[in-house]
Amino acid sequence: MSYAYLFKYIIIGDTGVGKSCLLLQFTDKRFQPIHDLTIGVEFGTRMIAIENKPVKLQIWDTAGQETFRSITRSYYRDAAGALLVYDITRRETFNHLASWLEDARQHTNANMTIMLIGNKCDLAHRRAVSTEEGEQFAKEQGLIFMEASAKTAQNVEEAFIETAATIHRKIQDGVIDVSNQSFGIKIGYGGISGPSGVRDGSSSQGGGCCS
Repeated sequence: MSYAYLFKYIIIGDTGVGKSCLLLQFTDKRFQPIHDLTIGVEFGTRMIAIENKPVKLQIWDTAGQETFRSITRSYYRDAAGALLVYDITRRETFNHLASWLEDARQHTNANMTIMLIGNKCDLAHRRAVSTEEGEQFAKEQGLIFMEASAKTAQNVEEAFIETAATIHRKIQDGVIDVSNQSFGIKIGYGGISGPSGVRDGSSSQGGGCCS
């Protein structure tokens, strides 16, 4: 399927926050409660539409364990967008966000769009991090913010698409030079416009227990 642009995404955050589940929900529209831990990096793709232009998302799901940090760092390069994920029921995953963000900004281009996701909002009764804290951290760091649930699919679609829409606006405003591939964007083969939600070769084995 032809596309106007290809955007490369990475998903980062502590192990077990639900990164693989978010990817699987977005690409396959299904939830898999039990996963083996992601080893290194896994991959999925999906076509969406932004302003009636078909955009292909190429999404790299990274392992959260410290052991794999050196591997995952190589995938930061040439990324147009990052989804930085924490688990609203585990405060330590929120406390580690600053470290993840520092790592990402050190190894990526300055114009990368970062979406902060507080995952597992279906478990609000076990909440350890308030929505306001997530919003405040995102505001201070210049990130987009959403709470989501990979289990119920709440805001999963919106998180991936809003990130893409923000990247597209940066292209339109001339902030991003699409001829420079270090920005994680490729110009596609023209513009057959398709409806949002057409999946293209989606694949993911998943990793990390999540909701």
